[in-house]
Amino acid sequence: MHGLDLTHTWAGWLALAIFVIAYYLIATEEQYEINKAKPALFAGTSMFMVIGIYYALNGLNPDPLHEEMVKLVEEIAEIYFFLFVAMTYIETLIERGVFDALKFKLVSKGYSYKKLFWLTGLLAFFISPVADNLTTALILSTVLFTIDKTNREFLVAGAINIVVAANAGGAWSPFGDITTLMAWTAGKGEFADFLFLFVPAFSGWVLTAWLLSLYVPKGEPHFDAATEFKPVIKEGGMAVVWLGAFTIFIAVMGHQFFHFPAMWGMMFGLSLLKLYSYRLNRRSAEGFDIFLSMKKVENDTLLFFFGILSAVGALHYLGYLRYVHHLYDLVGATAANIGVGFISAIIDNVPVMSAILKASPQMGIDQWLLVTMTAGIGGSLISFGSAAGVGVMGRMRGIYTFGSHLRLAWTVLAGYILSLLLWYLQFEVMGLY
Repeated sequence: MHGLDLTHTWAGWLALAIFVIAYYLIATEEQYEINKAKPALFAGTSMFMVIGIYYALNGLNPDPLHEEMVKLVEEIAEIYFFLFVAMTYIETLIERGVFDALKFKLVSKGYSYKKLFWLTGLLAFFISPVADNLTTALILSTVLFTIDKTNREFLVAGAINIVVAANAGGAWSPFGDITTLMAWTAGKGEFADFLFLFVPAFSGWVLTAWLLSLYVPKGEPHFDAATEFKPVIKEGGMAVVWLGAFTIFIAVMGHQFFHFPAMWGMMFGLSLLKLYSYRLNRRSAEGFDIFLSMKKVENDTLLFFFGILSAVGALHYLGYLRYVHHLYDLVGATAANIGVGFISAIIDNVPVMSAILKASPQMGIDQWLLVTMTAGIGGSLISFGSAAGVGVMGRMRGIYTFGSHLRLAWTVLAGYILSLLLWYLQFEVMGLY
């Protein structure tokens, strides 16, 4: 860090004002009909412009600022390219008809909306620890949307359920969520230690899901076996599924054994997908153009991430995230770690977790696991508080929004509180960890 506290300078106040206004516009996306990527990107880029001008006017050495921005670009690139590859795979699976086939299989069994709600939630919770919360949420929200594109009550409750389940599932696995991954790689716990978070994470999601299920309409999606066309997965569709699974495996193993950024394995997987599409196009008339899939990727979601992570990086550089550290001195580890869940929902759990790891307060493994859980699960309290939420907002644009999530956010809060109570009972009272 550069050692300067810029929070009480005109640059600090101006940058903070830009962030607050941008955050307001992101939160009221529906009201002003402005895509959330626009204010986020403006805030993220302009805040650093303000800092640069302040440095120039005061004759300060710009090297520390340059170094911080280079580090930030590296962090953002890892997330950006990870997302880009995941979205490209999903668009390819859509084009190959894989999700239509899965939707047909679910709907043709006559499952009710409630059964489909629980099934997609369970899949999200148990796939997320193996893959990651964002990829899981993107895949299952796509399935949800193909089941019924018009039933808003079902879609909103189902989307929140998937986001909460994916984040809760990612909290108890070292590579299920980026915050868990950060804590694991920083040596705050062994691989097996994180598995002890299963009970509080699972129970909290179940409570939220049960409360959300009360809003799921009765009945079942329309299905007429006589008229419904049975979709067929195009040639190479299942091969793309296996390539996608292998890509995630390579990303995880590369990070685990070679300490590669996770996006490196993902980009390697993208190269395999490109080579496979070339081979399929050479030998089959049912080939696909990988560049068309890449064209359909939701760039606004990627740019939103770039903007919001840049903005939070600017707040960190200015010194505002230091106030997060003061929580530990003021209220103690348990209360501060619980507060981290709410902070990570409002800002972003990645830089908040990064700030805590850099401060490295003296805490036992029980407290490090608590902050890992709260940072991961707390992001579900607001629609764009987690990567999974942002991804689903992009996938179900106009249906799953900040406002629609906020109306049912109390169900997420209830599950969050239950997770905290069970953590306390398990870790502090019974000592089971």
